[in-house]
Amino acid sequence: MKKYIVDKCKTKFYLLFTMLFVTSISCSDYLDIVPDNIATIEMAFSMRSEAKKYLYTCYSYLPQDGNLASDPAILGGDEMWSLIDPSPAQFGQDMFRLAQGFQNSNTPLGNSVWVNLYQALRHCNIFLENVDKVPDLPDWEKTLWRSEVLFLKAYYHFYLVRMYGPIPLIRENLPIDAGVDEVKVYRDPIDDCFNYIEELLDEAIPGLPLIIENPTSDLGRITQPIAAALKAKVLVYAASPLFNGNSDQTTLRNPDGTLLFPAQFEISKWEKAVSACQEAIDICHSVGMKLYTYNPSFQQYQLTDTIVTQLSLRNAFCEKWNSEIIWGNTKTGRGNIQQNQRLASANLDVQYIDNYQMRAQLQPSLKIARMFYTENGVPIEEDTEWANRDILKLKVAEKADNLYIREGYTTVQLHFNREPRFYANLGFDGGVWYGQGRYDDSQPEELFYVACRRSGTQGKKGREFGPFTGYYWKKCVHFQNVQSSENGYDIEYYPWPIIRLADLYLLYAEAINELEGPNGSNQNYLFGYIDLIRERAGLEGVKYSWDNFAHTKKYQTQEGMREIIHRERLIELALEGQRFWDIRRWKAVPDYYQTPIESWNITESNPDLFYNVVPIFEQKFSVKDYFWPIREAYIENNRNLVQNIGW
Repeated sequence: MKKYIVDKCKTKFYLLFTMLFVTSISCSDYLDIVPDNIATIEMAFSMRSEAKKYLYTCYSYLPQDGNLASDPAILGGDEMWSLIDPSPAQFGQDMFRLAQGFQNSNTPLGNSVWVNLYQALRHCNIFLENVDKVPDLPDWEKTLWRSEVLFLKAYYHFYLVRMYGPIPLIRENLPIDAGVDEVKVYRDPIDDCFNYIEELLDEAIPGLPLIIENPTSDLGRITQPIAAALKAKVLVYAASPLFNGNSDQTTLRNPDGTLLFPAQFEISKWEKAVSACQEAIDICHSVGMKLYTYNPSFQQYQLTDTIVTQLSLRNAFCEKWNSEIIWGNTKTGRGNIQQNQRLASANLDVQYIDNYQMRAQLQPSLKIARMFYTENGVPIEEDTEWANRDILKLKVAEKADNLYIREGYTTVQLHFNREPRFYANLGFDGGVWYGQGRYDDSQPEELFYVACRRSGTQGKKGREFGPFTGYYWKKCVHFQNVQSSENGYDIEYYPWPIIRLADLYLLYAEAINELEGPNGSNQNYLFGYIDLIRERAGLEGVKYSWDNFAHTKKYQTQEGMREIIHRERLIELALEGQRFWDIRRWKAVPDYYQTPIESWNITESNPDLFYNVVPIFEQKFSVKDYFWPIREAYIENNRNLVQNIGW
């Protein structure tokens, strides 16, 4: 039986390497793997133990999803907000400056991705060229390691494509004596990019294991379900409006005249996406993956269905290695996950109210609070029962509300009668926050709750601390985190989920609808997978909800179903870093950015004054912002490298 054997080691390497696009010099990488620091490629693959170090080098370039300093999908969009000028020591500023419109082509924000991933691709190619030469490496392990690196090579290309659009593909490394003309490469057409990524994944999948057989040491390494799910996502991207028939990009050409974006929309791309999604789901199901639901038998208390549903929704994201995590990023280190939870947490325990471990510096915007469904499973603006309801009107919580809102607390109607995901994702003024050391829901008056008006215990506390939108990022905070002392905060670690099964289900539903609409031969799969997600969230299915509570039966048309699927993705995957990329591939960012970033009036204590909407920031977005600019210095040194439109 194949088994991974993993050492707890890190490879330190020194690069005599200048980026291909800045200079005409291409040179070898040198690894510090021998005592005298004079390493060669031959030595790196002279034995299994040294080749394994090179394998780890290829893995070491995985981007850190969820890292606030480098992942644009957390702070670079319109979901989360922070102070306009946060302390750089807290989480860095570049990604948040991206959300504020400070991107530029001289020193692009997030440019390290371009540099790092092209270095990574060189390492992957060196590994693939040499792994078969390792004398003491068994054939099955050569196949396994080669498959892992093929996957990494595919993923690094995809990450670059998602940011930059058409890129120069690194099919193989240039020789050390390559001439100037060889080094000055062109960008490859976007269809060639996606096709090459697909080819790499197809080559990788058969050689990967279905499951990790040694979870203690190997969780995070690549498996067939991970590779198949990534292939599904890649092909959905390739079929999406940003890349498929995007008329805004048809003027982007290489200096030799090569068209980099297809002029025509191709429905066949959605057909490929449907097949890839179905294949990935079948593989995931074959190894027992399923939507996560919380098992209350682990609790000493008899929990209500309300709290069980809450924990199913919260833990689907932050319970490590749960049944629906297809790919969790272990490169996003423990420190990053702990930092996220500290910066998102409400300081709930009044006996430790001066504990500044919980800093409340990252908050969802008011538009996200409005986005979630009503308890009837449809948007507020479509719910017939909400037609005459003033969402800003004050209301006092009653006993029937006490597992969601503190009984007797005054808050706005926006916070009442919402779907369970609203309460699982967001902390809000008057909202109950289950856990953090208090687990007996038979005594709801003893559960923590948030009071984030100015005079409240979780209200704004000085320039940098406090909920300056009026909401907390509860989703990323594990319910078993506990304030243990005046300066202590015990935090549960989890790998950042890159792909969950719910994500894959929704990609499949989207691909089916784009291919054949809601009334085609695959309609049972389309509605079935969405409804599984809604059922876990305590909601009725799409047809029932829109038939009984909405103004129109919009699920009957392709356009209407598209709106439902998009909304379902934005809700289910909210605050996980998916929205940033989804609204780009849908080519829909201006539609979402037209609503400014807003908050409640957090400087007020009186609810009549607190619950006034205050605009914080008006985001700007144009066609050029769909893709990152290539740094001008690279283009100046390689005139074959054409800049993205608008930059």
